[in-house]
Amino acid sequence: MITRRTALMGAAVAALLAAAPAFAADELKLHRQTVDLVAPPFVHPHDQATKEGPKIIEFKLTIKEKEVVIDDAGTKFQAMTFNGSMPGPLMVVHEGDYVEVTLVNPDTNTMPHNIDFHSATGGLGGGALTHVSPGEQVVLRWKATRTGTFVYHCAPEGMIPWHVVSGMHGTVMVLPRDGLKTREGKPLHYDRIYYIGENDLYVPKDENGKYKSYESPGEAFADTTEVMRKLIPTHVVFNGKVGALTGKNAMTAKVGETVMIVHSQANRDTRPHLIGGHGDYVWETGKFINPPQKDLETWFIRGGSAGAALYTFRQPGIYAYVNHNLIEAVELGATAHFKVEGEWNNDLMKQVQPPGPIPPAKVGETEAAKQALLR
Repeated sequence: MITRRTALMGAAVAALLAAAPAFAADELKLHRQTVDLVAPPFVHPHDQATKEGPKIIEFKLTIKEKEVVIDDAGTKFQAMTFNGSMPGPLMVVHEGDYVEVTLVNPDTNTMPHNIDFHSATGGLGGGALTHVSPGEQVVLRWKATRTGTFVYHCAPEGMIPWHVVSGMHGTVMVLPRDGLKTREGKPLHYDRIYYIGENDLYVPKDENGKYKSYESPGEAFADTTEVMRKLIPTHVVFNGKVGALTGKNAMTAKVGETVMIVHSQANRDTRPHLIGGHGDYVWETGKFINPPQKDLETWFIRGGSAGAALYTFRQPGIYAYVNHNLIEAVELGATAHFKVEGEWNNDLMKQVQPPGPIPPAKVGETEAAKQALLR
């Protein structure tokens, strides 16, 4: 069904395409660097600061429509993904670099797709210039003019929310060329980096309350859209599945290491919290030109954005990293784990007395307590 919204979006895209310059031979005489992307929570190797000049950084994103299992009960979901993961890979460049992305839509897929980079300028973030049907690919280049963490997502007219909540989102991190800094200008460095992409999922149920499964994304569209419009997710997960980052899949670190946590939510607000830890330095809006906040207990990631936090682990153990809407963390799945190795510091925390029986009251204490309550 063609709605007014769809027609207006189509008209906007047509106008932007008409205004776009014709494809020309590469006029930039810059060094090219090809980066092999990796699946989250991991991030491809990169320099945190650089003295080199701007480059053209080449990435390849292959769209994969596939059935995935999203919880321990075996619930099946028709996902649409960049490079096969939910979220898509984190791409890291430096301010002033040119990001050149080859977007591939294999003929094994069934849907048209594109990509909107929140970090890019013009053309609906590139969405107007990257529409690809199954069996097509396109190359888009844009200049990284602003530092920070920025969401990217699929945005085909008439189907944007469905594609986003079906897994088609990720993050670009544009680092300052001279690296991250405190408010006072002191350099900041991380020993490890992890990328957590939060996803709200909307799985239809049958008349018996059982989750339904489908043969293709298109078959799931109508039922899924009906659930989406109620704005009540059936699952809220990190990295595509309940438990994707817990147990044997927990992220790891050592006492004394500083970890960068990049957290995105392409659709809804969220409130990350590290149980037993803090945000030493937090860019809540993800924009590195702004000074980081310090010592946060919980931070706020706005829907359609990505934030970044640094924490130096001071104690060993298992840390739960959650969306602090605890219903969504505990009941719907938005929980991850950090497994940290090292020596325990009793000065930071010590069990003074282990659990045991409550001592019996001494003679006279019980009556004195009763009289105190009556006053």
